[in-house]
Parts: sequence; structure tokens; C-alpha cells
Amino acid sequence: MIHKYGPHIFHTNSEDVFNYLSRFTEWRNYQHKVLASVDGQMLPIPINLNTINKYFGLELNGLQVEEFLASRAEKVYPVKTSEDVVVSKVGRELYEKFFRGYTRKQWALDPSELDASVTARVPTRTNKDDRYFTDTFQAMPLHGYTKMFEKMLSLPNIKIMLNTNYQEVMNEVTYKKLIFTGPVDEYFNYCYGKLPYRSLRFKFETMQTENFQETGTINYPNDYAFTRITEFKHLTGQKHDKTSVVYEFPEATGDPYYPVPRPENDQLYKKYQALANQLNNTYFVGRLATYKYYNMDQVVAQALTTFKKISQVEIAKHANEDDIIMNIKPEIK
Repeated sequence: MIHKYGPHIFHTNSEDVFNYLSRFTEWRNYQHKVLASVDGQMLPIPINLNTINKYFGLELNGLQVEEFLASRAEKVYPVKTSEDVVVSKVGRELYEKFFRGYTRKQWALDPSELDASVTARVPTRTNKDDRYFTDTFQAMPLHGYTKMFEKMLSLPNIKIMLNTNYQEVMNEVTYKKLIFTGPVDEYFNYCYGKLPYRSLRFKFETMQTENFQETGTINYPNDYAFTRITEFKHLTGQKHDKTSVVYEFPEATGDPYYPVPRPENDQLYKKYQALANQLNNTYFVGRLATYKYYNMDQVVAQALTTFKKISQVEIAKHANEDDIIMNIKPEIK
């Protein structure tokens, strides 16, 4: 069992999102852990107390590490870029060792050129919590994401057309509401120009060994062309005498995966958003359609919110129709 498009770890603080997906899958409890290969050492990321002690050869406690990081942090005001976020918390050395190289590979931009939201996603901890996420709900679909989606789609009123350009079939499909999850600039025929995205190339390997690395994902911020290696057996819990891993190589071309968070790109998206807002009965949902760097649970939440919005509109519309019928009945008589 592998993840064809790189590791997808489910985590959320939303009980509604978790309960909704639980209708389609059982869960395997899983708490993701990531190491970073830095100067020949494997160090926990996000940076925590263990990371600091191991990297610097210290024996600090929680209070001492707060003072230690404060002494190295640079005062930055206002915090605007991804570089600002990190150096204002942990200082220049840890920024260079853990963040700058990884970010430059991932985005082909220096952190000083990227919005603060990119590195703000990765916290800094002063305790020994070495989990990558701290959300209330952390789990993996017990039988994989494919099985979960198959259950979602196993209804007679759902038809799937693969390898189909929606523009080629739009005139043949009758619909009342359209939910569009593709690139918003593509929907409007790139009338304002293309929105920039980053893509990934994946290199999969299956090895004649039971285990390849000590944790699910290992980041390589400063070495090699790839950003990270993930070994799937840690995620899936699968037992096998072989193991499969994936190397991730960020690229400028290919399938659009990551919206590039820069002010000029946000301004371009807002032009498309204004066009989208003028449409009736067409809803734009998801990472590509709203040009936002969403996690899985955020996209599920957005989908559920969109459904409620549509439902409320329909309820209000039918209520108004009933009012009209009641008002005109006396005249009909």
C-alpha cells in the first residue's frame, strides 16, 4: 500500500470533519513523526527541546530552552515573510540548518520572498513533544484512502468520468448546481493569466528489506535534490517482508499541487475570485479552486460548509415559493 501522490496524514481538531469521514472508513491510530537530516544527525522536526539539546550538545530543560531561543532570536517587525517567522523565533543558525534549504527546494524561492504563512505552518516547541501534528484527531484510514473514497462514491446517483475534460462534456450534462474543484484560472480560460503553482515528481522504490528508515518521513533540508523520503509502512501499519518508499522532487511544471503564497499571486487570484462571485449556482471548492494551501481536513470542512450553504439557499427558495403560492391562491379563486 502506497500513497501515489506523496504522504497524506489525516489530522484535525474538528469533530464534525472526523465524524463525517468516519461514515466511510474505520481508522488506524497513527501519530506522524518526522526527522531532519542535518550535519549527519537525525533530528526531530518541528524543532523541540530534544532537537536543541541534540544539535547543540546541551542538556536544557523547558524553561532554559525558552531563554536559549530568545537569546538567539532576531527582532523582526513587522513579520512579513517566511524568513521573518523563523529567525524571529529561533534565530539565524537554526533557520539556515532546518528551513532555508528545504524551502528553497520546495518553492524555488528564498523564504524571504514567500508569505509568512509557509513556515508559520511548522511550530517551534519548548517541550519534548516530537509529533509532527498535535491535533485532537490523528489517524489513517484503516484500509487506505482508496477504499474510503470508493465507499463515498458507491451510490447509484453518482457517475464518474475519468480522463475527461469537463469543457468537452459540459453541453451534454444537465445540472442545477456545479461544484468546481479544478484550477480557478482554468475555469475562466486564463483570462487574467495563469496562477503559479509548484508541482512534485515522485520516485518510488520497493526494497528487499523489512524497514528502510526509523520513522515515517525524513526531511533533507540541505542535501540532495529531493526534499524528503517517506516509508509507507509506518503510515499504513502494513506487515510485509519488503518495503516501499517515495522520494519527492519539487518541480516548476506538472500537475498543480501547491499555490505559491506571494502577494502578487494573491492579487491575481482575487481577480478570478471576483468573477467566481458573480456566478449563480456555481461553487468553487478546494485547494485549486480557491488558490489556498489547505490541508485535507480543511478541504473537507470547506466542502461540508458549502453543502450547508447550498441547502440553506434551497430551503429559503422553496419557502419563498410557498409564500407566493399562498398569496396568489385567493386571486385564482
